Amino acid sequence: MSIQWFPGHMHKARLEMQATLPKVDVVIEILDARIPYSSENPLLAELRGDKPCLKVLAKSDLADEAMTATWQAYFEQTVGVRSHAVTTDDVPTIRRLKPIATQMVPHRSGRTVTAMIVGIPNVGKSTIINYLAGRKIAKTGNTPAVTKQQQRVNIGDGVTLLDTPGMLWPNVLNANSGYRLALLGSIKETAMEYADIGFFAARYMLAEYPDKLTERYELNPKPTTELEAIEAIGRKRGCLGKNNLVDIDRASRILVTEFRSGVFGRLTLETPKIMEREKTQTAILAAEKAEKDAAKDAKRKKRFRDQQRAKRKARERR
Repeated sequence: MSIQWFPGHMHKARLEMQATLPKVDVVIEILDARIPYSSENPLLAELRGDKPCLKVLAKSDLADEAMTATWQAYFEQTVGVRSHAVTTDDVPTIRRLKPIATQMVPHRSGRTVTAMIVGIPNVGKSTIINYLAGRKIAKTGNTPAVTKQQQRVNIGDGVTLLDTPGMLWPNVLNANSGYRLALLGSIKETAMEYADIGFFAARYMLAEYPDKLTERYELNPKPTTELEAIEAIGRKRGCLGKNNLVDIDRASRILVTEFRSGVFGRLTLETPKIMEREKTQTAILAAEKAEKDAAKDAKRKKRFRDQQRAKRKARERR
């Protein structure tokens, strides 16, 4: 599923971020520990260059613990990057982000450190800011795009935070990343179809965590396809419509909602190996798209030139 959800305030946020980054000492990027790759904004990597970056794996209590450690080790292979896992309710762990960030810029010792905190919508950034500051500063909510504009926050201990709106990128070419973002609530519902996300979730669960799916909904026998799984869930939960047919949308909403709430336990939806494979596939898709766009532009230019030539010939015959 290719996602194209880039409200005007996100475009504005990108321009503001680009203008402010030269004055920033360190970047704190909040990622969802369940999807560290899909929640990592490629625009940020492009804009921040070699500026130190602390990658915070939020909601780690919902992710596979061993895989979170794997992701941390993977990220820290890059020079200038450190990683730290936090949970929503573990305030001491969150507050350790401040000394970690300042240690990454030793040349600022004794002076105020300016840290830009960024993250995709609904990743928990505002909650983390409030815990860092020790007071409610940033708005929080269960829907994406709550924060609309950049704000400067003094969080003490010589650290000033620049809070930025949750920002996606204009076109999520990686279909699997689009599904994962939608599944975890990082994209507004108006930009997705619950049935599509439900099928993706069911397919993933059947492949990676079949026992958790069948136990949760008491499915016997075990479904073999995502459609069978959604229909079985719908029957178990009474999502029946005319002629006793399962309402696929309602059943999908149940699966997606419960997935987001963490009832299936600790799950991680991607690994560094998956990321590397999908990056290669996405690069191929991007190249193909660029080639098609170039071909369309060439046709439009040729059509325009042909029209102009025809007009000139018509004028010459008069």
